[in-house]
Amino acid sequence: MTNNRALNAIGHLYALLDRVPLSLPLLVARAATFSVFLRSGLVKLSDWSATLMLFRDEYKVPVIPYQAAAYLAASMELGCSTLILLGLLTRVSVLGLFGMITTIQLFVYPSAWPDHIQWIGFMLFLLLRGPGAISIDHLISKGLSARSDA
Repeated sequence: MTNNRALNAIGHLYALLDRVPLSLPLLVARAATFSVFLRSGLVKLSDWSATLMLFRDEYKVPVIPYQAAAYLAASMELGCSTLILLGLLTRVSVLGLFGMITTIQLFVYPSAWPDHIQWIGFMLFLLLRGPGAISIDHLISKGLSARSDA
């Protein structure tokens, strides 16, 4: 009997978890993405000369001049993360940050994959499922749907 109760309790818990709207974990994934990249962008802005030296001396991103790479990285971290938090152009912004993570992984910090794979985990969720119902993308989509139905 005790095993049956435990199985029933677990089944009940799973049923409760199944009722959580997908938009809630998507919102958490958006907030996590925002948090990671906003902090990094703000650190860059807090001491721009140190940021430029870091890009020149340590990061050494190929092909683009270090100044352009620094501006691009800070802009993407601040811009894309904010768009993702708002749920505006979410999938496009996620793809932009994926490109940045790929560049960092391949050319700057190849041993940082444990951090990168975590970021990719919650961002992949956003790429595949979109931002959810609590987003500007969703409102725009509903508005476009209503227009096409009219």
